[in-house]
Amino acid sequence: MLNDLAEKFEHASRTYADANGIERDADWFLLKLQEEIGELTQAWNRISGRGRRKGRSDEQLARDLADEAADVLGHILLFAHRNDLDLAAAIKRKWLFQPERG
Repeated sequence: MLNDLAEKFEHASRTYADANGIERDADWFLLKLQEEIGELTQAWNRISGRGRRKGRSDEQLARDLADEAADVLGHILLFAHRNDLDLAAAIKRKWLFQPERG
């Protein structure tokens, strides 16, 4: 499931980069992830009252937060894809997920 999602993000990212003349070198993936985490933090600050709302409604702020969280997820998957990381295995190992018992 993660690999399929990563492939979709990879296609979208590559298409966007090609259309805009962006070189996605090894550093770009980590730097872009950091940028997106900053944008998620900014959205959180706005929704939690620690940042200027800039005239945004509660619904718009909630959508902004979800959109930025989606960007972070996408860029984590892109970073993992670029570096041949098996996130599914790492999640099972690190989070100690066990199969559910019936």
